[in-house]
Amino acid sequence: MSDMENLKFPIGKFNAPETITTAHVKTWIEILKNFPNRIATATEGLTDEQLEKQYRPNGWTIRQVVHHCADSHMNSLIRFKLTLTENTPIIKPYFEDLWAELSDYNGPIQSSVKMLEGIHERWTKLLENLTEIELEKQFLHPENNELISLKKNIGIYAWHCNHHLAHILIAKNN
Repeated sequence: MSDMENLKFPIGKFNAPETITTAHVKTWIEILKNFPNRIATATEGLTDEQLEKQYRPNGWTIRQVVHHCADSHMNSLIRFKLTLTENTPIIKPYFEDLWAELSDYNGPIQSSVKMLEGIHERWTKLLENLTEIELEKQFLHPENNELISLKKNIGIYAWHCNHHLAHILIAKNN
């Protein structure tokens, strides 16, 4: 992997296990449960100047990463609820790079940290109570026509948490 690729994916790309076990799901839910505290700790006391540090050239700033996580995880919670209440819904993608250019991404990160706290509290409550049948439910991602099960998506978002925390830590040390 190139240096730029290592900076873009410091923990590697998500690679789902061939068989997703109950132990995988429980571990991933714990990552999701602890994420708001981990991101708050990683960004605590950062100045506006430090929040503008990037994890790679032409990458997002720490500020943008925090706001992105709030937006992404909000969208994911909605996708979970749609999947639990509809028959294989087609999810709505969004242009995260364009969202990162909107004016709310220039503001303080505290609102996004608070959003993450609330979203993850609700999300983990939902996830901890899913049945085996519900974990197998799927949505269709229209960008690649992939059917994604809820249990796989739990893993994707546990990876997403660790992926962006790594970006924040890299940026802090730049």
